Amino acid sequence: MLDKKIYDEIFSHSFTIPIKVVYWDGKEKTYGSEGKSDITIKFNTKVPISEVVKHATLTLGEAYMDKDIEIEGSIQKLIMNAYTQSESFMSNVKLKKFIPKFSHSEESNKKEIQEHYDIGNDFYKLWLDDTMTYSCAYFRTPEDTLEQAQMNKVHHILNKLNTKPGETIIDVGCGWGTMMFTAAKEYGMKAKGVTLSQEQYDYVNNKIQEENLSDQMEVILEDYREIDEKFDHVVSVGMFEHVGETHLENYFKQIKNLLKPNGTALIHGITGQHEGLGVDPWLVKYIFPGGYIPDIKENVGHIMDAKLQIDDIEPLRRHYQKTVEIWHRNFLKVEDKVEDMYGERFVRMWDIYLQACAASFESGNIDVIQFLLTNGPSGSSLPMTREYMTDLDKKTAE
Repeated sequence: MLDKKIYDEIFSHSFTIPIKVVYWDGKEKTYGSEGKSDITIKFNTKVPISEVVKHATLTLGEAYMDKDIEIEGSIQKLIMNAYTQSESFMSNVKLKKFIPKFSHSEESNKKEIQEHYDIGNDFYKLWLDDTMTYSCAYFRTPEDTLEQAQMNKVHHILNKLNTKPGETIIDVGCGWGTMMFTAAKEYGMKAKGVTLSQEQYDYVNNKIQEENLSDQMEVILEDYREIDEKFDHVVSVGMFEHVGETHLENYFKQIKNLLKPNGTALIHGITGQHEGLGVDPWLVKYIFPGGYIPDIKENVGHIMDAKLQIDDIEPLRRHYQKTVEIWHRNFLKVEDKVEDMYGERFVRMWDIYLQACAASFESGNIDVIQFLLTNGPSGSSLPMTREYMTDLDKKTAE
């Protein structure tokens, strides 16, 4: 009885849209505003409130994965609405306890990256686009396909850097290599990529050999902290979220170390425009082991401490929301195949992850920012105004 009273109190402060809850004893109640609810939370069994109070997202996420809880209707809409309420189970700091700590040594980083990215290329091929890009796309028009938008992102980054043929570039956390191949083949650059994922390394290395680009490209399976070279440009997309809170300072210092004098870097990653906890216990247990999302103030502080200077900051929150929504639609089309490969619990885990991620961007709980940086006085090797970025983007699109 006490559990139900506390759930009632929590749900009473969590929603502004009508949400129907069916409790384990069959009793129903609608929370939020009046009207017919198109979202229902059904408890198939009692989930102890003591566990929810300790770590809400972990307990409720696991309950959904285990079918202790069913959700009818849009999970994204449900979570997005909960994020907008300061006293909801998604936002109340009192309910965010026992956050795990991570060492982020080179060995632990390798293990954490491989746990997520070495699920298998076959899994990601099912629902990513043909570029195999697992990061925020850039939609120049609402009609852009996901593949077009991912290539827009690559061109947008290389254009921002104002790259020139023959210059050198390193992609720190290179993924499946789209940035590298574009830099080499379309921009005439010498490109190097670094990853800790064996699956990504094998994929990129095989493609380099198949396309006879070994004189222009190289990929290495190594920790980025071990690289001792200088480049004209550094790119790092979706990487700093993996390095951990205590290693962010050294991450930006290493970015500086990789740059030639007045070289430029484009750092693209998930961050927040408000202060708060950068770790979610469910997310780090099941999706991003060791993940930490810094707020924008943390990143800027580390950039300054590294003696880098800022040329441009661009928020892409809406772009990532749309990207994840497309990923989720793609995922739903192949969930039967995914279930055959990994089981129903895995499908439910990725289903709630993708919808929760979209909701988090939609609500503004998290953002994705591109930081354009110079190893020297700002803009030393860049045109005087930002117009060159849009001019080059238009030229590339044409």
